[in-house]
Amino acid sequence: MKIFKRFFPILFYLVSVQLSAQNSTMSGFVEDASTGERMVGVNVVSQEFSLGTTTNIYGFYSITLPSSNMNIEFSFIGYEKMTIPFDVGSDQPNNIFLKSQSLELQEVLLTGDESIVRRTQSSLIDVPVKQIQSIPALLGEVDVLKAIQLLPGVQSGSEGTSGFYVRGGGPDQNLILLDGVPVYNASHIGGFFSVFNADAIKNVRLTKGGFPARFGGRLSSVLEIDMKEGNTKEFMGDGSIGLLSSKLTLQGPILKDKASWIISARRTYWDILAQPFIRSSSDGGSGGFYFYDLNAKLNYKISDIDRIYWSVYTGKDRFYGSLNNDSQESTEEVNFGLNWGNITSALRWNHLFNDKLFSNTTLTFSEYLFGISNEANYTYSNFESEFDLNYFSGIKDIGLKMDFDYLPNPNHYVKFGFSDTYHTFYPGQMDIRFDDPEFNEFIDTSFVYSDRLYSHDAYVYLEDDIKFNDRFKANIGLHASLFKVGTKNYPSLQPRISARYLLDDNWSSKLSYAEMQQNVHLLTNSNAGLPTDIWVPSTEFVRPQRSRQIASSITRVLQGGVYELSIEAYYKTMANLISYKEGASFIGFNDWQSSIETQGEGEAYGIELFLQKKKGRTSGWIGYTLSWANRRYDNLNFGNWFSYKYDRRHDVSIVLSHEFSKDFDIGITWVYGTGNAITFPQATYLSFPDSDWEGNEIEYYGERNGTRMNAYHRLDIGVNFHKEKKNGIRTISISVYNAYNRKNPFFVYLGNSFNSQIGEAQHPQNVATQVSLFPIIPSITYNFKF
Repeated sequence: MKIFKRFFPILFYLVSVQLSAQNSTMSGFVEDASTGERMVGVNVVSQEFSLGTTTNIYGFYSITLPSSNMNIEFSFIGYEKMTIPFDVGSDQPNNIFLKSQSLELQEVLLTGDESIVRRTQSSLIDVPVKQIQSIPALLGEVDVLKAIQLLPGVQSGSEGTSGFYVRGGGPDQNLILLDGVPVYNASHIGGFFSVFNADAIKNVRLTKGGFPARFGGRLSSVLEIDMKEGNTKEFMGDGSIGLLSSKLTLQGPILKDKASWIISARRTYWDILAQPFIRSSSDGGSGGFYFYDLNAKLNYKISDIDRIYWSVYTGKDRFYGSLNNDSQESTEEVNFGLNWGNITSALRWNHLFNDKLFSNTTLTFSEYLFGISNEANYTYSNFESEFDLNYFSGIKDIGLKMDFDYLPNPNHYVKFGFSDTYHTFYPGQMDIRFDDPEFNEFIDTSFVYSDRLYSHDAYVYLEDDIKFNDRFKANIGLHASLFKVGTKNYPSLQPRISARYLLDDNWSSKLSYAEMQQNVHLLTNSNAGLPTDIWVPSTEFVRPQRSRQIASSITRVLQGGVYELSIEAYYKTMANLISYKEGASFIGFNDWQSSIETQGEGEAYGIELFLQKKKGRTSGWIGYTLSWANRRYDNLNFGNWFSYKYDRRHDVSIVLSHEFSKDFDIGITWVYGTGNAITFPQATYLSFPDSDWEGNEIEYYGERNGTRMNAYHRLDIGVNFHKEKKNGIRTISISVYNAYNRKNPFFVYLGNSFNSQIGEAQHPQNVATQVSLFPIIPSITYNFKF
């Protein structure tokens, strides 16, 4: 607690200091005039003084200037520019309502954030939802995480999966926030689709380095996903019907201009379509698989200075099956299933203390659970036997956080706040019940993989985006955290700095340094093929993971902002990494702490190039990454460094879309990546332990992850046909995944082949065989808006 006692006096001192008492301030919120949605990243500029700011993620702005005799310009790409006189005579916020440009006037403009050249923070990418929706998708299912995989510095996992790996980090090192709430499992169907329904999403931002002080708890990235707030003007809806699933989103006002609601649902129907075939091919058996997502949000404008929001997400995967076998002598019934899913919720209060101080208070809840069930009933003679097995693991969070934005003048943008999250960990428990009267056997017991663990994860932070002069800006901050589990405390001070220097109006150079600490860990069983990952906390014996990252970049805008170019180099070190020991499993009778390797080290470094076209009928980006990612554990690979599984030397992505007219557009994606690193036998030989000629075949694996699978590359194409009708817009989307039918590797195994022949006899020969998952896959989706 000493950290907090030293930190808070500094924090409140900075907040209380009035840096420009004689200046005039204008503040308020910027909203979409047609829906009432508050807008993020709107530019607010005084051309007379060449000063400005942008709206925060809640749509709030505050600008302080030396005079009130001027005009303030509000602009956001795709919206009509608005210029209003500086009004300092009112105590009420100056709320701004921007109108969308007409289809005839607007180009395909995808983002309205601050220029990449002038932004202080590096390693930050805003991914426009419109661009995500135009990317050709597997089975027509638009996926946020698959769009994230196309960015430089981000690697995909296995073929078709939605997991992502940022700058050499693991999947648990990405903090995924939905409306500010952590999502612990972001995948459906073992990773092939993400849990995020693009129809319910307003903004997507990825931070992969240069972390500001307000972020903490992960080593590699922060992915922020904001849900739509609901239309406060009129009722509207949109949806789609596809080969995999159907979606429906409805929104509208509760009280016009005061309160609104939105609800968005998605469900697959493979289980319904496949049921007749399963029943016809089995004797009394049935089964199926489906997943669903449900997003809902309410917001109420109490006054011009107070607004509350409540949002919730729930989603679940369910795989189930049953077998029935009846005969004259006996009856057998078996039911089994797998279930996993998330629930998140946030209750948020925005409050404007004055024209320079804004706060956001959030109560959060998040839970992820995974379970396996198996029930069997046997009836024979006059006896009935029962067997039940249930396994579950998961994590639950309850949290409170307060964030403040303080803008004393255009040269300072101060953010500060605190948070406390109470974690409950369920590392794993198996309940077994067996009752067999014939043999007089009864078992009713539980095997606890680990007792439930409880912890507090608290932090405070302070950061200031400081403008020293017209060319030099820096974001300087400190993140102070305290993780308490049992009687063990892990305090941490994590300095952060990002600096930007303008070479001219079109060029800038940036440098950043960040220290991060991660107090929760994910144990991944790579052989399971199911979402059996177990979240566990740092303990007395398992220390928090730590990282240090330095990044440097050159950024440039071309042709008046039509193109943005960045070239960034980074170097990151990681400590206290953990991993399962060889042969360990997610289900066991020992405590998980005895099944892992600790004190692992990691390093990652590389160069990223990102060229984005943001204006015109043709838009999109080209990304290239040259990178290295390595790991080292004392008891793995003889203590030597080895390539991380998702170390990928070269990674290329090309994402383009072109609007031929308002009725027709096309999207193309091409990706290339060096093959994943795998541990694979390098040689086999026979060992003769006895005097006879009966030998044992022994495989020699060599260096861990010393073999590469074949390179991965794929072309996706999608076309959209739009038709405007009296009651809305109808769109038919046709897409082709893996258009040239590339046989990409999913995994490789070693098997026997009898193609080798000596004389007239055939002899087995070991052959490496590649298994590919997805051939060329066409799909069609019908979308509608009203």
